[in-house]
Parts: sequence; C-alpha cells; structure tokens
Amino acid sequence: MTDTARLEVGDAAPEFALPDETGSTVSLDQLRGQKVVVYFYPAAMTPGCTTEACDFRDNLNSLASAGYKVIGVSKDELPALVKFKEQENLNFPLLSDPDLAVHKAYGAYGEKSLYGKTVTGVIRSTFVLDERGSVVLPLYNVKATGHVASLRKKLGIDA
Repeated sequence: MTDTARLEVGDAAPEFALPDETGSTVSLDQLRGQKVVVYFYPAAMTPGCTTEACDFRDNLNSLASAGYKVIGVSKDELPALVKFKEQENLNFPLLSDPDLAVHKAYGAYGEKSLYGKTVTGVIRSTFVLDERGSVVLPLYNVKATGHVASLRKKLGIDA
C-alpha cells in the first residue's frame, strides 16, 4: 500500500513546476502539446538509476522520433543532478523535487518492498502523458534494467 493514490489511465497528470539541472523551471504547463515520458528515480549516481538513465539516453532518438520528450525527476538537489548529467552525458532534463511533493502527487513515493522488507521511499515509476497532459500509461515499481525496451514495446516504438 502506498501513502498516495496511484494515477490511472485517463487521469489528468498533476501539475508541476520544478527546477532542472540548469536552474530553469520546467512545468507541465510548458509541455502541453507534446507527448511526455516523466520518470521518477530514487537517486542520481546509484547503480540502478544510472542504468535506467543511460537506457533513456541511449533510446532518446527513437522516443523523440515517435514524438516523446523525456524528463527524469528525483529528490536530488541541483548539484547532484548537474554531476549526474555531466558524468553520464544525459541528453534530457533532470528535475529536482527535494520535498517530494511531485513524487507524492504522482504516487511515486510511499511504501514499497525492498529486499523483502517494507520501507517508505521513492517508487521507481514512469508516466506517459499525452499532448493534453492526461495519463496514457502509468507504470509503477518498474525495473531499472530493460525498462526502456519494455516501455518502447508498450508504446509501439520500433528500435
């Protein structure tokens, strides 16, 4: 069970306005008219999150060709996001949500199972939003490895 309600297909994506690694504010409102993949990850520069971020990086062209913009969101402060982006040559915005307000609005923070124990933390999640900001595909508890290939398959995007 999570602390927050989970989003479902057809729900309006919760609004957000968060700073990216450059300090510029990125809002859902600015993204209207575009299809967007918003993914939440626990922490920059950790093994699973690095695997997932590099997977998005390496597949960005195919996602962009299909009309999708990718945005990563974590609780990390801006200096960590700058380092992560530079270290891994990430080619999409990373947003900072240190108070977890946006994580909670999307149901990406709450109770989860970690190594057989129930803990409270960031739930690795991905949301595909349409041009109007509606949830087309909500994915919770995704695996870092192979996630982007699975996502592309669900979206019908060929390699």
